[in-house]
Amino acid sequence: METLIIILAGVLVTVATYLILSKGVLRVILGTAILSHAAHLLLMTMGGLKKGGVPVIGEGNGIYTDALPQALILTSIVISFAVTAFLLVLAYRTYQENELSQMARGLKDE
Repeated sequence: METLIIILAGVLVTVATYLILSKGVLRVILGTAILSHAAHLLLMTMGGLKKGGVPVIGEGNGIYTDALPQALILTSIVISFAVTAFLLVLAYRTYQENELSQMARGLKDE
């Protein structure tokens, strides 16, 4: 199962790279969002599936699950949401100012 998720993360990185290298602003923003999803999958896979109890003081001795991978993924999700929201607002503001939806600005006759 972990091999399948790593292959899926690789496919997502490939798609994200293709979208980031395009000229459309929205495609670049979608590419960064997809790249962050690939990073989330990679973090989840590298953390692995561990079975165990909740690490609470006072419980009996046993096998505990490490909560660090889940905390890293949650932090990464929040940061990627904030970056995506910022990029969308920045793209909207750029469109209002320049009326261009492409990154490459054409020559205008003035």
